[in-house]
Amino acid sequence: MRSRRMEKADLEELRGKVLCSAVLEAAGFVLDLKESTRKAMKYRRDGEIIIVIHDGKGWFDPLGEGKGDVFNLVEHLQGVRFVEAMYEVAGLVGFAQSSPVWERKSRDHKPDLSVSERWRTRRKPWKGSATWRYLIDERGLCERIVRIAISTNLLREGPHGSMWAAHADNNGAITGWEERGPDWRGFASGGAKVLFRLGRPDALRLCVTEAAIDAMSLAAIEEMGTGTLYLSAGGGWSPATSEALSLLAERPGVELIAATDANTQGEVFAERLREIAEQAGAAWSRFLPPHDDWNDALRVRNKEREIKEREEG
Repeated sequence: MRSRRMEKADLEELRGKVLCSAVLEAAGFVLDLKESTRKAMKYRRDGEIIIVIHDGKGWFDPLGEGKGDVFNLVEHLQGVRFVEAMYEVAGLVGFAQSSPVWERKSRDHKPDLSVSERWRTRRKPWKGSATWRYLIDERGLCERIVRIAISTNLLREGPHGSMWAAHADNNGAITGWEERGPDWRGFASGGAKVLFRLGRPDALRLCVTEAAIDAMSLAAIEEMGTGTLYLSAGGGWSPATSEALSLLAERPGVELIAATDANTQGEVFAERLREIAEQAGAAWSRFLPPHDDWNDALRVRNKEREIKEREEG
């Protein structure tokens, strides 16, 4: 019994000495600083993505089912058994990691208000506000789309000129929000990703993007078709997101469109949407943006129109 206790103590000590981020860096993963926070650090290697959580002691695969501690991570990456993983982790004690430079300070305490209360206390954007200028001037959205999103309670003024874009469940309850700004991106602390929804709830054409900015950009490009619901999964894929999409796809006559980014992650998300459509008996199609994402496509289109107008003028 004593030896077992000592083995367990040794494992706990090893967990404390080697973080998941060290395993990932040693395996060739690179931190995506723009899409990371202190609480959720996104690492990439080719088409693979691993999110490190719990101060480096936990992880999960947003594109799959994998999750766990540092030993599970080695098992996941190398396909080895626990005993082999233990020795691999032991070999990383003292591994020198790079230190990310964060763009904003960590929240030192949990929010005092609930998610719904925090949403209600923020102002809606107005013409000329910091969020309005960010969406119109920097992101190239047209006033009509921004006004529709505001009127349907989808947008709030975030700190430092950022935007909050609401995620809601199938009953319309706010579960969290995407945070996007000139120098920041993240998700509501304590919130849950479900779906950002722009358009008629009963629409049968469902365009699923990876970000609320992309959903609004595609709506602008298509001039907000009345038969389309523009959705965003918020750059991740939670069980709640899958469940919400499945419920939407089960309605008769629905077409589920994967309007995700033109990259490896976008293709993985598109494949998940295809599986959801097949399980629900819905039609499915892939809608690729002509550039990296739909906001890039919108801004390129706007620029081309400006050049054409100057030439004609």
